[in-house]
Amino acid sequence: MKSRIFLYLFIFSLLFILFQFMNAKKAKESYDGKIENLMAKIEEKEKVIISRDNQKDSLIDKILDMTYFSMETDEEAINYFEEQGYDAKKLSLTISDQIISQNKAGVDNPIVPFVGMEGKMAINKVHLLNHKWIIADFTDGVYWGQLFIVYDLRKDGIVDFEVEKSFLYPKN
Repeated sequence: MKSRIFLYLFIFSLLFILFQFMNAKKAKESYDGKIENLMAKIEEKEKVIISRDNQKDSLIDKILDMTYFSMETDEEAINYFEEQGYDAKKLSLTISDQIISQNKAGVDNPIVPFVGMEGKMAINKVHLLNHKWIIADFTDGVYWGQLFIVYDLRKDGIVDFEVEKSFLYPKN
């Protein structure tokens, strides 16, 4: 009787181990297929990011084009400020903050040459092109526009701003 119980337990254990082995084998094959699929997707995305051979521009080329007119990538502008003893990155942030800090509750930003019609005009975004020019975006919540600002850093460290051109988009 005991020998039969051990025989049944042995057979049951053998079947359980075989079931676990087959289940693990199927799971491994499934995971391997998913890994291969994801690796193929990664290679495809890397080709789009890096490849310069295909018809479309690579993302690197697009980023280089978008940052062409930017203070961060303009070596001449950076050298201009460094020759004057300033850290170009810190100065860039300071100038942006100085423009945006003129946004005050209940008052139009003095740099914006338009009076707010549906609220007060405030500058939303500032982009330094180089060591002399800035582009800024402004809105009153309904109307919006853009500014082309010329700036000059005086020897005493004060920044003078002059709006060269401005444009207010018509309301649709």
